[in-house]
Amino acid sequence: MLDKHLKDQLKTYLEKLAQPIEITISTDDSAKSREMLQLLHEIRDLSPHVRVIEKKDDPGRKPAFTMTRPGENTGISFASIPMGHEFTSFVLALLQTGGHPPKADPEVIEQIKNLEGEFHFETFVSLTCQNCPEVVQALNLMAVLNPNISHVMIDGALFPDEAAERHIMGVPTVFLNGRQLSTGRMTVKEILALIDTASTEREVQKISAKAPFDVVVIGGGPAASAAAVYAARKGIRTGLVTENFGGQMLNTTTIENLIALKQTEGVKFSAALEENVIAHGVDIMIPQTATKLIPGKLIEIRMESGATIKSKTVILAPGARFRQLGIEGESQYIGRGVAFCAHCDGPLYKNKQVAVIGGGNAAVEAAIDLAGITEHVTLLARNNRMEADIVLQEKLKKLPNVTIKTDALVFEVTGEHSRVNGLMYRDLTTDMTHNLKLEGIFVQIGQQPATKWLSGIVDLNAHGEIIVDDHARTSVPGVFAAGDATTVPFKQIIIAMGNGATAALSAFDYLLRN
Repeated sequence: MLDKHLKDQLKTYLEKLAQPIEITISTDDSAKSREMLQLLHEIRDLSPHVRVIEKKDDPGRKPAFTMTRPGENTGISFASIPMGHEFTSFVLALLQTGGHPPKADPEVIEQIKNLEGEFHFETFVSLTCQNCPEVVQALNLMAVLNPNISHVMIDGALFPDEAAERHIMGVPTVFLNGRQLSTGRMTVKEILALIDTASTEREVQKISAKAPFDVVVIGGGPAASAAAVYAARKGIRTGLVTENFGGQMLNTTTIENLIALKQTEGVKFSAALEENVIAHGVDIMIPQTATKLIPGKLIEIRMESGATIKSKTVILAPGARFRQLGIEGESQYIGRGVAFCAHCDGPLYKNKQVAVIGGGNAAVEAAIDLAGITEHVTLLARNNRMEADIVLQEKLKKLPNVTIKTDALVFEVTGEHSRVNGLMYRDLTTDMTHNLKLEGIFVQIGQQPATKWLSGIVDLNAHGEIIVDDHARTSVPGVFAAGDATTVPFKQIIIAMGNGATAALSAFDYLLRN
């Protein structure tokens, strides 16, 4: 399964094991069990510290395996053949189980060790999901550090019956002690905030006690990261408030238009940005969501958690989110058949009927990806023609299991037993209403700026974008803005980073003059 180059890399990593590891695999006579066993035997052959034990009489999921130290259960299990994006999760679990010290904030490690109670986590993933590994790795870390915590990663495509029984239509989906805890990307700090309420209150008090900043950046995408780095390099007291790092890049598989890099991945580039922000000594407040901005000599920023900070200047870089249709049933079935990332959630719809709504590049690319997984894809575009690049349209039209409907106005998502079962649309050429039966709907109609909380504070245009001048200044003195949430044309990563740098330099100039 593993090529020679990858084996050589793994062998070097596994030399870091400080303790022996026992991998116990539950198998049956299926091809997937043989594939999992082959992978684990290849890992075993790379290190004398790894032992593989096969069991066929276990009553649980098959194939699956558990990592332990001899005589000690670390609580990490994989009901999956952890390849694709989860291969890194697998390697990190090997290293951490084998005693290699984890790379984590010492305060976070101490918080995990001090958690009281029993926590059994289950995470449903797809191996093509870029956002799943962060959740898996966070929960594996928690399981290694605290004997009262266990975690099993479950590949929804490998166990489709269980995924269907639990109504898993989006990944990552996390269950805690049998009850659903969350859906979507989460950091270890966000997970801890959900299960350790006492620590959340301590964090609120800690943040609120901070002295006023020279500049606070709000956001975690490329614009925010660039602004934070440029501000910190000017030697001024810089803070950053964000729910997480990466923004829309976390849903971007391949990035090929960054001038200094031939190619990278969204998740990888996001991690590099975060690392650079940390290296510059920026005071990062995460996971925190800004909900109110109060202008004044010192600008006040209030957060959803209850924390409050003040700053002489603020740089707004909240980015954008997937645009929703705003129709009946849509919000009700998000994560239950309504999805926004074909690459992440597509494998959960294997051999099912799905629809893609939209006519641009993102919609056509999603339809092409889904055509290779699902039984049939119907693309519904509201206009009388698609706006996607011709080369993509031609590729889509050649696929035998794709139907294209233009002049189609979708107005309702329907469902039954907490899952999508279809949609209603109107043919704008005939004015006839149609009911399309399906199990998944992928909404691909662009992005909308995350600025609703700023309405009435800074000037926004009709699209909700923050109006800025060529110095990134907003309508409020001392408040600047950058990135996809602004009126700056062409929403691109490289442009957002340039906006962030401009905003930081303008904020610094404002501080000098005031």
